[in-house]
Amino acid sequence: MQKLAPMSINPISIVSHASISALGSSEEVVWNNYVKGKPLFKKIPFQHEEVYVSKLANEEEEKIEALKIENQKYSQLDRSVLNAIFSGRKAVKNADWEKETIGVNIGSSRGATQLFEKYYQEFLTTEKSSTLASPTTTLGNISSWVMQDLGIDGVALSHSITCSTAFHGILNAIAWLESGMSDKFLVGGSEAPLTPFTIAQMKALKLYAPTDENSFPNKSMDFSKARNTMILGEAAASFCLEKAEKNEKGIKIIGYGFGSEKLKHSVSISSDAECLQTSMKMALNKANLEMVDAVVLHAPGTIKGDTSELAALQKIFPKELPALTSNKFLIGHTFGASGAMSLEMAILMLKNQQFIENPFYKNKSIPPTLKSIMVNAVGFGGNAVSIIISINS
Repeated sequence: MQKLAPMSINPISIVSHASISALGSSEEVVWNNYVKGKPLFKKIPFQHEEVYVSKLANEEEEKIEALKIENQKYSQLDRSVLNAIFSGRKAVKNADWEKETIGVNIGSSRGATQLFEKYYQEFLTTEKSSTLASPTTTLGNISSWVMQDLGIDGVALSHSITCSTAFHGILNAIAWLESGMSDKFLVGGSEAPLTPFTIAQMKALKLYAPTDENSFPNKSMDFSKARNTMILGEAAASFCLEKAEKNEKGIKIIGYGFGSEKLKHSVSISSDAECLQTSMKMALNKANLEMVDAVVLHAPGTIKGDTSELAALQKIFPKELPALTSNKFLIGHTFGASGAMSLEMAILMLKNQQFIENPFYKNKSIPPTLKSIMVNAVGFGGNAVSIIISINS
């Protein structure tokens, strides 16, 4: 690959973050679940069998139900929108932002899957469409409702670039901040894919995990597995971004990169993930780094997805690999929210100065202190984004 000249960027502060998933919705509970390292999967009925999924914990389910009854209109929204409202509201509160001009970009790979399937089934049965079918199933429905809930002014837009959706949203937010067109940006990803048709799609691709494994059914970063073990999960994660002041303390984005590669078929990826090599190299170049302390892998638990990412990492770090980990062995693959959930994991590791190990991979060494972490996201369509964050205390 072509060698790039160093090109440092103006750092972007991650002022606050919030999420909702099987891990929980408070920072303390989420971190405790990472430390415990116990997979958070449940079996649900699917056709004539059962499948593993990663659902919201009971307490979080109650919070979403409470949100639905706050406003009559909220009861008509898709779960992907409700989860985004919840995490976005909490992130902005944590940032202590006033109701001012704030950009919003909350993306999703699949969007309003539950409502879309519901309304389409009604159409097949009655040959009539529900009045609210269109406004409640459009992709922009997520960011616009988050903005409505927060009562703020600003641009509202959404990206949908498969599993790297949230990270493409972060790239876009950085562009808005750097251009001076916005001073604050709320960004993230939300996915609620636990629907019959979405699960059937992953089953058809032969990516889904079997149910004969009860301890660690998603084998993310098991590079010797003989079968695919993807498990779908629902989640939303949001981040409040601002341009960082010089020597400002806290978590910052110090590097970012993106890449793409030619496809052999619609869900292909090269054996050494060329798109990911490009994105990682660009991110390191912008951060003016040759090495990071750790990498949070995309590693969805599929044979090809996991091994190609490892091969890409070995190309970028030929002498010695950083410490490697992932979170999908705990919460599965949350599609457009997966990069955001991985980024939150990296933030929590920096804050707590503790590396969370993946049970399927043995690192040669664990760094005693964590200063910089790279996070990867790869999506169908041959695209990848890598983001490097650091902590300044």
